[in-house]
Amino acid sequence: MLVGRRTVVSGMAAALGALALPGWALPQKGTHAVLLGTKGGPSPIPERAAPSTALVIDGRLHLVDCGNGVAHQLAKAGIALPLLNQVYITHNHSDHVIDVATLLVLAWAAGLATPVAVHGPPPIAEIVKNGLGVSAYDMAARMREEGRPPLEKLITVRERDTGGLVYRDDSVTVRSALVDHYTVRPAFAYRFDTADRSIVISGDTTYSEALAELARDADVLIHEALYEPFLDRISTANAPTLRDHLRKSHTTTEQIGQLAAKANVGKVVLTHLVPAVGVTDEEWIVGVQKYYRGEIVVGRDLMVI
Repeated sequence: MLVGRRTVVSGMAAALGALALPGWALPQKGTHAVLLGTKGGPSPIPERAAPSTALVIDGRLHLVDCGNGVAHQLAKAGIALPLLNQVYITHNHSDHVIDVATLLVLAWAAGLATPVAVHGPPPIAEIVKNGLGVSAYDMAARMREEGRPPLEKLITVRERDTGGLVYRDDSVTVRSALVDHYTVRPAFAYRFDTADRSIVISGDTTYSEALAELARDADVLIHEALYEPFLDRISTANAPTLRDHLRKSHTTTEQIGQLAAKANVGKVVLTHLVPAVGVTDEEWIVGVQKYYRGEIVVGRDLMVI
């Protein structure tokens, strides 16, 4: 554990040498996390991609959330789509789920030939079914003209509304906990325990005791982050409602520090940043640092953790 020593990783110094850039060799052994998208919210911007995190575990791809453009981000990271093995949806907001069916279709078009399971809260089964329906014409043509197998036979959707054991194989055990994302329920955090590392991904949540328990003694906590002073800058017509939503749906940097210290995690990685631009790394870090003395990383797209 790294808790107990002050190590702050920020700015480009953290990102250089830690990005999954073209030519990056995909590790076939061990546990490696890649931040595919680190922006919070559904509106696209050029600086950051929509939320998604890839975990490559002994050469198999486990994907948490499928925001807009996730397949393109995987390609940029050098991760082949047919490696897709398991998909975990934290909750059904569009910025986390809008490309789940698109990803499945594109992985299939790229040569996916092994089963994939999608785990998540209701109505994820309906979301996947409807999304695949959009591509039904295309898939029928490709099966007819290219000899591809039916995608539906490769896909299993497993809905759940409680925390607990989600998935286990010879490389990883995945567990979940219910977290508090205001009116969007159920919403999950996920923990991945492997032979070499334990990684927890918060999903979207306000401060959560259940998450603190799930993350206890984890090597890495990848946590969504709200920079609270940003709320005073919101000046749109719906500002009061939006501020209330953000406060009740997300976790401030100070709260992240409190949770990380309580859980005794080895490293904190900030992602799903709200706002996605306009805040320096130092501003993100200082709130966490008030309570947590371990390593802190401000996430960037394609950063390898």
